[in-house]
Amino acid sequence: QVQLVESGGGLVQPGGSLRLSCAASGSFFSINAMGWYRQAPGKQRELVATITSDGRADYADSVKGRFSISRDNAKSTVYLQMNSLKPEDTAVYSCNAKIRPGISIIAYEYWGQGTQVTVSS
Repeated sequence: QVQLVESGGGLVQPGGSLRLSCAASGSFFSINAMGWYRQAPGKQRELVATITSDGRADYADSVKGRFSISRDNAKSTVYLQMNSLKPEDTAVYSCNAKIRPGISIIAYEYWGQGTQVTVSS
C-alpha cells in the first residue's frame, strides 16, 4: 500500500524558514509529478508548488521567490523549503504525488495526511 508521510511543519515567526518533507513508501514502479498544496481555515485548498520527475518546478505567484520545491528520486521524497514566511502562509500543507503502480502508464493520485504550518509572532 502506497503512503505519503509528511514532516517538518510547526510554528515559526514571520520572516523565518521551515522545510517540509514528504516521503512515499510502499510498492510502486515510479513517481510522476509531486507537489505541495495548502488549505487555510475557511479557504479553498490551493496549489503551492509542483515538480516533475525530471525536476521542472512551478509555483503559485504568492510564493515565488520565497519557496523552493525539490525532490530526491532515489528516496522517493519531495521537499518544500519555505523562506521569508508570512502570517498568510499559515495553513495545513499536504503533499501530492502521481504514482505508477506498475509498468503501465496509468498513475494514481495520492495525498499525505497534512502538516500544520503556523506563522505568528
